[in-house]
Amino acid sequence: MWNSERSHSNGGGGGGGGGSSGNNTKTLGMTSAISTAEPKPEDLQKTQELEKSLEPYNVFEAESELNHRMEILAKLNTLVKQWVRDVSISRHMPEATAEKLGGKIYTFGSYRLGVHHKGADIDALCVAPRNIDRSDYFGSFFELLKQQPEVTECRAVEEAFVPVIKMNFDGIEIDLLFARLALKEIPDNFDLRDDMLLKNLDQKSVRSLNGCRVTDEILRLVPNIDNFRLALRTIKLWAKRHGIYSNSLGYFGGVSWAMLVARTCQLYPNAVAATLVHKFFLVFSRWKWPQPVLLKQPDNVNLGFQVWDPRVNVQDRFHLMPIITPAYPQQNSTFNVSSSTRKVMLMEFNRGMQITDDIMMGKQMWDKLFEAPSFFYRYRHFIVLLVTSSNADDHLEWCGLVESKIRYLIQNLERNQHINLAHVNPKCYEQHEQNPAATLNAGGGADANQTPAAFCSLWFIGLEFERTENLNVDLTESIQSFTDSVHKHAVHIKLLKDGMKIEARHVRRKQLASYLDANLLKRERKISDSYPTIPNNSSGGSGNNGSAPPSPSHGAGGGGTVGGHTARKRKSSENLSNANTSGCSSPASTAANGSATKKRRNDSFDGASNTSFDRLNEPNEQSPPASQTPPEEDVGSEPLSSGQENAPEADAQTSSSSPSEQHRNGTEAESASPPSSDAATTAAVIDDDGSCPATKANGADSRSSSSSSNNNNNSSKSNGSSSSNGANSTPTAAATTEVVCS
Repeated sequence: MWNSERSHSNGGGGGGGGGSSGNNTKTLGMTSAISTAEPKPEDLQKTQELEKSLEPYNVFEAESELNHRMEILAKLNTLVKQWVRDVSISRHMPEATAEKLGGKIYTFGSYRLGVHHKGADIDALCVAPRNIDRSDYFGSFFELLKQQPEVTECRAVEEAFVPVIKMNFDGIEIDLLFARLALKEIPDNFDLRDDMLLKNLDQKSVRSLNGCRVTDEILRLVPNIDNFRLALRTIKLWAKRHGIYSNSLGYFGGVSWAMLVARTCQLYPNAVAATLVHKFFLVFSRWKWPQPVLLKQPDNVNLGFQVWDPRVNVQDRFHLMPIITPAYPQQNSTFNVSSSTRKVMLMEFNRGMQITDDIMMGKQMWDKLFEAPSFFYRYRHFIVLLVTSSNADDHLEWCGLVESKIRYLIQNLERNQHINLAHVNPKCYEQHEQNPAATLNAGGGADANQTPAAFCSLWFIGLEFERTENLNVDLTESIQSFTDSVHKHAVHIKLLKDGMKIEARHVRRKQLASYLDANLLKRERKISDSYPTIPNNSSGGSGNNGSAPPSPSHGAGGGGTVGGHTARKRKSSENLSNANTSGCSSPASTAANGSATKKRRNDSFDGASNTSFDRLNEPNEQSPPASQTPPEEDVGSEPLSSGQENAPEADAQTSSSSPSEQHRNGTEAESASPPSSDAATTAAVIDDDGSCPATKANGADSRSSSSSSNNNNNSSKSNGSSSSNGANSTPTAAATTEVVCS
C-alpha cells in the first residue's frame, strides 16, 4: 500500500449499482454517463499539450524521488512493527506471539491517489492491533520517532479533531495518524475497505481510517485511473494558483477536488484528460448548489456513526456546497465553506470555463489557465492579520492555530450587513523585510520603540463593502471576538507562550507597500490591468441558488476590481443606488448569495438528482435515459419527509449567528474576556478613490454608541463630544467609508 500507484482494472465498477444501459455501458456513480464518446485526434493532441504545460510547475516527481518516498515508508513501517512488538513484550506477552501481531503503515491523500507533486508531504496512517492504545502512540512511539536520526521537527498534535504526529523524515514531510482496530493481529495484506472494521471503534480511530477508506473508494469509482490522475493534477494546480485550495480556510481541500474530478470522469468515462478538464468547469459552473455531489449511492450501514443526511440532520441542510465522501460513514468534506468562499470559487469556476472554452477552440494555450489573478488590486480595503512569535518552533504552532480559526473571522465579517464579501487569501506572507519595525508598530498601541518580533506572518482578507454614501462600518466587535476566541483556545490547549501575539488591522490598498514586497505589488498591478472580465451570463446555476459571481460592473470595496477585473476609478458623485444588484448583495438578498434560508434549505436528499444541466450534451453525444435524468427543480424544493415538518427552524438564520457556523462538527468560535491587546483601535474616513483625508488615532473617539439612517441612506454616528466630526460632516455627494477596527 506504500506505492501511490494502484493496479486494478480501469473499467472499475460504478458506485450506483453498476448496471448496464441499452448499449452495454456501465453506470458510474449516481447517474448514467452524459457522453460515452471516444476521444478525437484533437482531444489527444490537447492532452499532450496539457501534460507538457504542467512540467514547469513541478507537478511530476522523478522516479528516484518516488523510490526515496517508498524507502522512507518502508523504514517507517519497520518502526511500527518494532514498536508494537516491544510494547507487547513489555506487557508480558510471549515474544513469539508478539512477533506475529504486526502493525502497518497505509497512505492516503495525494500520494495514494498518485497525484502528489515534487516535494509534497505524505499523509499516512499507523494501524495497530487491539492491545496497543492511543496513549502508547503519543507516548512511546512518539519518543521512538524522535530518537531516529532521519527524523526532525517531530511534534504531536494530540488535541486535534484528527490527532496526528507531524515530522520531517529524511527530507519528506509526513503527517501520521493513528487507528487501533479491534483485531488481534494486523497482517501485511490487510484491506481497510470492510465497513465492519469500524464496529466498536472510537470516533478518533474512525476519523483516522476515513482518509484511507475514502481514497481507495475514489480510485475504485473512476473509469480510467490515468486520465483521472492527469486531470486532477491540472485542477489542483489551477486551484492553488487561483487561491481556492484550502479546506481550513473554507475553500475546497485535496479530497474535495479529487471527488469533483472523479464525478466528471464518471459523467464522461471515455474522455481523455484535456476533455475532462474542460468538462469539469462546464459541469461545476452549472451545478445547482447546494445539491450534493455524490460518487455512489450511500451505503446502507448502521454502526451508530452519524452520516451526512439532510433529511435527518438539521445542520446538514445549511451546508452551501456539499461534496459527500463515498466511504461509510459518509461526511461532507466541505462543511467549512462560507458564503464568501462560495462566491469566490463560483467566480473562478466560471472564469475557468471561459478560458478552457478558448483553449479547446485553439484561441489560448494551457498556460493561460494557470495564470494567477490579482488579489491585492481586486479590493480597496483589507484586513491584515499579523501573527508574531519569538522563535521558530512556537511560530509554527501559533500560525497553525490561527490559520485554523480564520474562517470564524470570515463568518463574523459576513454577518455585518455592510460587507458584501470577505475574501481571504490562503497564502501566508512573511513580514516585509524592508520595513519591519514600521509595519509592526504602524498605528499601534504597542510601544513604537520596541524591538520587532523575530517571526511575523501575515494573512490578508479583501473586503467588499456595499456601495452607499457615507457608509460607517465598525469591525471592532467582529475582530475582538475572533482574537478572544484564538487566545482562549490557545490557553485551553496550553499552547499560548510568551511572545505569541495576533493583531488585526484595517489597511487601504495604498498602504500595502508597508506589508508586502514592491515587486509583488508591481506584478499584481500588471496582472490586474491585463486580466479579462467575465460576463454575467456565464454564471451557471444562477437565479435563486446564489451561484452567480459578483458582477464586474460593481467595484470591490467601493471601487477597484472584483474577481480580477480591470480597475476603474469612479467619481464620488457616481450613482451608487444599484449596489445591491450584484452577486454580492446585502443581507436582504442572502438567499441569492448562498446563505441558507428556509426556502433554500438542503433538506432533499434525492440520490438520483446529481446532474441537471442544459449544455453538457454535445451534438452527437448520448443523453442519459429519461428515468435517470435528474429533475430540473432546485434541491430543497421538496417538502420534508414524514416527521420532519416540525424540524427546528431557529437554526436557519438569526441576527447573531450564521448557519455556516452552526454545523462545524460541534466546534464553535469561543468567547472569553478580552486579553490585553497591543493594537490600538483605529478609524479612517476613506474617499472613494482610496485616499484617506482624515485618520483618527484614538479608537475611543471613533466607535459609535448609536447609529441611525435617514431617507438618503446617509449614516451618522454619535459618540458624545465628537459627534460633530462624524461622517455627516462629509459632503452629501461624496461616497465615503468609515471603517473602525482593532
